[in-house]
Amino acid sequence: MDIDGIRAFVSIVQLGGFTRAAGQLHRSQPAVSRRISLFERELGAPLLERVRGRVALTEAGRAFLPFAEAILAAVEDGRQAVHATISDKAGAVSLALVGTLADTRIVEVLRKFAQRSKSVDLDLRTASSQEVSDLVRRGEVTLGLRYFDDPRAELSSRLVGEERLLVIGSPDHPAAGKRLKRQQVQGERWVAFPATGGRESLGKILERQLVAAGLDEARITVIDSLTAQKRMVEAGFGIALVPASSVRDELKLGTLKELDVPGLRASVPVALVHRRKGYLNPAARALIALISDTAPQLARRARQSAQPPRAPSKP
Repeated sequence: MDIDGIRAFVSIVQLGGFTRAAGQLHRSQPAVSRRISLFERELGAPLLERVRGRVALTEAGRAFLPFAEAILAAVEDGRQAVHATISDKAGAVSLALVGTLADTRIVEVLRKFAQRSKSVDLDLRTASSQEVSDLVRRGEVTLGLRYFDDPRAELSSRLVGEERLLVIGSPDHPAAGKRLKRQQVQGERWVAFPATGGRESLGKILERQLVAAGLDEARITVIDSLTAQKRMVEAGFGIALVPASSVRDELKLGTLKELDVPGLRASVPVALVHRRKGYLNPAARALIALISDTAPQLARRARQSAQPPRAPSKP
């Protein structure tokens, strides 16, 4: 089977068109079109169709796509395995992680790994939880750190920690510094991400928390940007439920305040994922071991440091 044809097909699907795929593959658009035509002839069915100026998968294309992605991932595995036999270096490792995790104590683990493994090329990128899993599944990255585990059979997923979610308000919010019952936030406007993208999206998590607290009729303003959400909350436009790591600096500066609402307390698990049958070079195995051993300890330290100081006991 034509590997170049498979690579061209997957690039077109991922990038959304022949022109962009041609640029990524360093080929002319007519050359990529010819490659796809020959490949479709070999398979005996059209894989792509142009619909209103865009490219769409046919039924055959949708059926073939996961196998095409698996083939390219296996080829990359083979390349790395061969490289490991001819080099005494630990190799390179690529990691995709949810953007908000880039500001958590998990970064301490990555810094420690970089210091220990100076000869290893560590490549990092950020994405949503779903995108992290897709990047790993397609073999575009070796490892992924995301919220919640991924139950898909082709992925190995293990929980390595958790992140607290905080209810935050403006510095002059009347409830700042007080412990509140859920009824006391009745009528508050919430600023949140869209409730899309599966159970791991922050919008879905807030939705579930509000329903569990009997606040399912709360007003929610959807803002698809964490930075914009924080600015809106600072301005007193509403309150929000966000990862603790994402507001650490604002809480220190006092531009945001945590609202203590026991009925809305939550945390989300952090999972490490890799392809179940994928090749893991020594660098990847070393990073997995370090994350698995160290991240839970850091999570416990983070929870302890986040606890409010106890009031001194009376003499």
